[in-house]
Parts: sequence; structure tokens; C-alpha cells
Amino acid sequence: MLTCRSLRRALSLTALTATALLTATACGGGDGPGSDGTRVAAAFYPMAWLSERVGGSEVSVDTLTKPGAEPHDLELTPRQIADLGESDLVVYVKGLQPAVDKAVREHAGDHALDAAATVRTLPPPAEGEHAHEEGDGHGHEETSYDPHVWLDPSRMATIATALGERLAKTDPAHAGTYRANAKTLAGQLTALDEEFRTGLDGCKRRAMVTAHAAFGYLADRYGLEQVSVAGIDPAAEPSPGRLAELTHEIRENGATTVFTETLVSPKVAQALAREAGVRTATLDPVEGLADGSRGDYLSIMRQNLRTLRTALECS
Repeated sequence: MLTCRSLRRALSLTALTATALLTATACGGGDGPGSDGTRVAAAFYPMAWLSERVGGSEVSVDTLTKPGAEPHDLELTPRQIADLGESDLVVYVKGLQPAVDKAVREHAGDHALDAAATVRTLPPPAEGEHAHEEGDGHGHEETSYDPHVWLDPSRMATIATALGERLAKTDPAHAGTYRANAKTLAGQLTALDEEFRTGLDGCKRRAMVTAHAAFGYLADRYGLEQVSVAGIDPAAEPSPGRLAELTHEIRENGATTVFTETLVSPKVAQALAREAGVRTATLDPVEGLADGSRGDYLSIMRQNLRTLRTALECS
């Protein structure tokens, strides 16, 4: 038998349930930004690092390129493509990863930030310099610029600011947080830029022989000359004629080092170094973290600075 007391209790629980549902709806309990955090899909490590630092606790970041993988060759799964379309913001660099470019164009064109579009870009390596490379069949799209914009800390500072503004537009409730985080990060990147400017001033040599043409922005910013074994695509192998040219350039420039990378096989660079009679050292293009790495963008770039200072004999 239903007593007055049990009836009152049932009515009270019903009212509480209805109130909870109304509160969840009014306060963003659905799928929009602010429920489980703003969802950001970052194409590869530097864009994920920026998104995590600028977004802070207000964002959840999914990195499309997993640790240890070379980002140029990324192939997206159907689930990744679907997640990219459902995210609140996609952060990428157009021209670097053809699979991401295609997925953004087809599924995320209205909620994507192309980092390269926020800074002054540089042209790709000179035509003919890598004309006889053998590619890996991934078919990189032709672009009118070099996509490796993150290797200049000053440009990264500009991208951080642009990302803060875009997140503020995407999630206005936390706009102040995003802008404050972006300002702090831009200051740290500006300080890193000054470390590079000071550290690479007065070097005995200015030419750096790199595994692929990733360091054009760094060279441009600090007055260095990049001599690259491969072009934009690190998987492309230079022809025997190009290797002979590189050997001559190394000797002509008095270079002491051929730089290898973390995520690409060093065999070609090592063979070139042996032929030219010089050593090898790792110069990280910060395209992704190696498995088990504890570094981040700032620490890896500072290690790159130390490596360059040794190789270029900077005072």
C-alpha cells in the first residue's frame, strides 16, 4: 500500500531528476565545447604541444600522428577521419600531410586552423635541387611554400597567439584562459628565439648539412645555410649524382657534420658522412617524439641549439 510518506518521497525524487536534466541541458551537458572540454584534433606533435599548452585543462587533445611515427607518411583510419570531423577544432599545417589535408578539406573545413596560414612562409627548396630523388609513393601535394614553420621559435610564438584567438572563438566561455595561456607561451617561445639568436651569433661555419629540407625556417631566421640530403619528404632518396654533389659541397664549405634525424633511417646520411670524411650528429626536426622520449618542444629545440653550436664551432 502506498503511504503518504512514500508518495511524497517518490514525487521528490521525480522533481530532482527533472531538475538535474534541465540543469544538464542548460549548462552544456550535451556534446558542445565545455561538456568534456573542447575537443582538438592535432595533426602531429608540434601542433599537439601548442594545443595542450594554449588550451590547458579546458581542452582534450587527440594527436593524429602517434609517437614514433614519421608524420609525412601518415595514413588516417576511418575512425580518425570521423573523429576529425566531430572535433571542435583541427590544428594542422597544410602541405605537410596529404592525408590530413584531404580529410580537413572533406570533413573539417569549417573548424580547422592551418598554422602555415598564420605566418609568413618561405618557398620550398629550389627546383632541381632534389629533382632526381626517388619518392616513397605517398604523393605529397605540391605547395608553394615550405611547410616546416614550427622550426622557427618566433613563428611558433605567432602561431600560439593565433591558436589562442581561435580557441577563444570556438569556446568563448574560456576565452580569457586561452588568451592568457597563449601570451605566456608566446613569451617562452620569444625567449627561446633570443637564445638561438645569441647562441648562433659568431659561428665559424654557417652551412648545416641536414637529412631532409626541414630546417629552412631556422636557417632563414638565424642566418644559416641549409644543405639537405633529401627534400621536403624525408623518405625520398637522393640520386648518386646528388650524393656526389653533396660530398663536394661538404668539403667546399668545410662542414664537420652531417645531421641525422630521430624518426628517419640514418643510413643515407651516414653513408654521405663516411664518403665526405665527417662525423654525424642528431638534429631533431621536432616532427614527432620518439617512443619513450621525455622531452618536449622547448627542450628538444635547446638540444638542437647545443648540437648546432658544436658543429658550427660557435664562440
